[in-house]
Amino acid sequence: MAVIESLFDLDQVNQFHEPSVDAVLTAAIFAVRVRSGSEPVLSHEHDAARWLAPAAALEMAVWPAYRESIRRIETDILVPDRASWFRLGLDGRRPAG
Repeated sequence: MAVIESLFDLDQVNQFHEPSVDAVLTAAIFAVRVRSGSEPVLSHEHDAARWLAPAAALEMAVWPAYRESIRRIETDILVPDRASWFRLGLDGRRPAG
């Protein structure tokens, strides 16, 4: 059984300077909905993880782009009529029709 239930394109692209490669990187931002009870699997890039309500996540987010992503999830992904516009198939493609 897949942990990811839904995948969404937040229609957001961030650019940031990455000192380790002395370059400006560009990243497309996505959101996922996971099954209840799922636990995140951390990579070497992360120290810890926890589930937070959007308001608490906004309080913790340091980077402006992270706050914008949380706001987009609240206003677009958590609203069923809007979410359908941002939904992708689990293969990353937009559904036909």
